[in-house]
Amino acid sequence: MTKHKELQLWVKKMANMCQPDKIVWIDGSEEEKQRLEQEAFATGELIELNQEKLPGCVYHRTAINDVARTEHLTYICTKTKKEAGPTNNWMSPREAYKKAGDIFKGSMKGRTMYVIPFSMGPVGSEFSKIGIELTDSIYVVLNMRIMTRIGRSVLEVLRTDGEFTKCLHGKADLDEKKRLILHFPQDNTIWSVGSGYGGNVLLGKKCLSLRIASYLAKEEGWFAEHMLIMGIEEPNGHIEYIAAAFPSACGKTNLAMLIPPEGLKSKGYRIWTVGDDIAWMRIDSDGSLWAINPETGFFGVAPGTNSKTNPNAMATIKKNTIYTNVLLTPEKTVWWEDGDGPIPQEGIDWTGKPWKPGMLDKEGKPVLGANSNSRFTAPIKQCPTASFRIDQHHGVPISAILFGGRRAHLAPLVYESFNWQHGVFVGATMASERTAAQYGKQGEVRRDPMAMLPFCGYNMAKYFAHWLKLGKKMVKPPKIFHVNWFRRDENENMLWPGFGENLRILEWILDRCNNKVDAVKTPIGYIPDPKDIDMTGLELPASSVEKLFFVNKDNWIKELQSQKEFLKIFGKDLPQELLSEWQALKNRLEKS
Repeated sequence: MTKHKELQLWVKKMANMCQPDKIVWIDGSEEEKQRLEQEAFATGELIELNQEKLPGCVYHRTAINDVARTEHLTYICTKTKKEAGPTNNWMSPREAYKKAGDIFKGSMKGRTMYVIPFSMGPVGSEFSKIGIELTDSIYVVLNMRIMTRIGRSVLEVLRTDGEFTKCLHGKADLDEKKRLILHFPQDNTIWSVGSGYGGNVLLGKKCLSLRIASYLAKEEGWFAEHMLIMGIEEPNGHIEYIAAAFPSACGKTNLAMLIPPEGLKSKGYRIWTVGDDIAWMRIDSDGSLWAINPETGFFGVAPGTNSKTNPNAMATIKKNTIYTNVLLTPEKTVWWEDGDGPIPQEGIDWTGKPWKPGMLDKEGKPVLGANSNSRFTAPIKQCPTASFRIDQHHGVPISAILFGGRRAHLAPLVYESFNWQHGVFVGATMASERTAAQYGKQGEVRRDPMAMLPFCGYNMAKYFAHWLKLGKKMVKPPKIFHVNWFRRDENENMLWPGFGENLRILEWILDRCNNKVDAVKTPIGYIPDPKDIDMTGLELPASSVEKLFFVNKDNWIKELQSQKEFLKIFGKDLPQELLSEWQALKNRLEKS
């Protein structure tokens, strides 16, 4: 398959350690896919679903102890702890290779090692990076087929001496005590052992596309970000693109596939989905920022996805989709909580046990049919709003960058930063409140700078400095905004309907980017004059609109202290510019 000597030697070395019975090089063909599926059906690794109702779809269950990313077992392995920074788990490379090597040793006996050549980004694009993942999981191979570009074409671009990220994954015995997700940014290497869950084992995703890529981006002068990319097309054909970073459970996928609300349909907007999770961005020769989505699929959370919250996602996953840890019905279809259709009267739950609605566990709590983090893996090109520029080597130009989170009583619906430096401060101090149902202590504020806290592959203080540095290199940097779809009133009622209605705010954002409307200056940034937001067809009381844009001085002064405590953890590494922005915000609030 390849004449790349370094690659051949590395595969041989890893095989000597893991000792698989055989090695199979993945070529990416349709025939290969069908062969692997049949093999997985025979062993029970996959279950074939009803091909009349869900053509091309398959089902998979992970181990019960292996259903989510394991952040406490995820490490950045740099020469010094300082290089990993205070927000990452750190392990020395020597210790990490030894620990994981002992688990990998002989772990693939009786199994096949699959060699997956993959490209994050269009094959051959200057934006793109090549990885080689070794794995003993057919589930991983089939997911990587959907999420990345794989096979012979990648090896052809790699030629005989191209650079690649060395990605080794092994299930071993799925023992939580022997589970490690290790990133070696200085070696361009990822080792993942003891897990079969997608976020830990699809090594092109968070591991390469964010943790390793963020380090490469710092070294090479670009951005690797946890952001959606979407285009908004006007009736005259003009399209503008935005990138947006939100922590989990803040509507990133829903925004990326937004459907215009009835009140704005007369304007003829069309939405284009470039990506829902990751953006790689470079400064072009014209001094503006261009972005690609390095992935080719969606790895989405199933519960809560339905025809009301995200009809485009539901249309996307009707075929050629891998479903993980959802409920399996007797008809070999799938279901999940807060999904579509009637609740099945029986089925097999995500743990493999018989299930019926109304079942309670020993503590009297409902037994879920689908795991709360159950997933679907589906090709992005099946999405009704999939952009025609997904394979564009050059990417798309970014007009605006959005940061956001859940802040019930603090942040207004939208505000614009004063400039790039202030925008970096807004992103560096962004936070989201945990919800009672999903995240434990209600109202607890979790700082998540640029939504990158779990994904930055090096010291975040240096990451902030990198943002500041690249901002100075742009002739026309994107404007930076903060949005909060989750503002509540004094009785905890949601003030904004969200979903498709968010297009009204995106319209104002793009008008600001094109100098079409003025704004009101406040201590935290520019907010809209409500008359500049098109509310056609949306009946909101004037009092609600006022509350949506209200900047509560007392709440923001409390926020200042919380921000300061967070920034303090970076010590002397924190860029002085961010401290200056904090002080400037404090001064503006005190004077207001």
